[in-house]
Amino acid sequence: MSDQPLLHDQAHMRATHARWLGALNRDSGAPGAPDDWAWNQCGDCRFWIPLTGSWGGDWGVCSNIASSFDARARFEHDGSDEHSPAAAWIVPDE
Repeated sequence: MSDQPLLHDQAHMRATHARWLGALNRDSGAPGAPDDWAWNQCGDCRFWIPLTGSWGGDWGVCSNIASSFDARARFEHDGSDEHSPAAAWIVPDE
């Protein structure tokens, strides 16, 4: 087994993305999903901390102590009942 970081291993990245998507809290596109789910997503919460690099476009970490997702990697389109809107969608610095 190599001790090299897996950051540039595309197969590992795709598998991780798919595995993490399995942990979504909710599906805003599901039939019967409440309308506010489409707007109250992690990526526009003031507690959202986006990851950097290629992961930052889709993934970040929740820093809301009131959320059950605090300190966990979350998909930007997921959400929680503790959502707190930011002034704009939060994206990683280039």
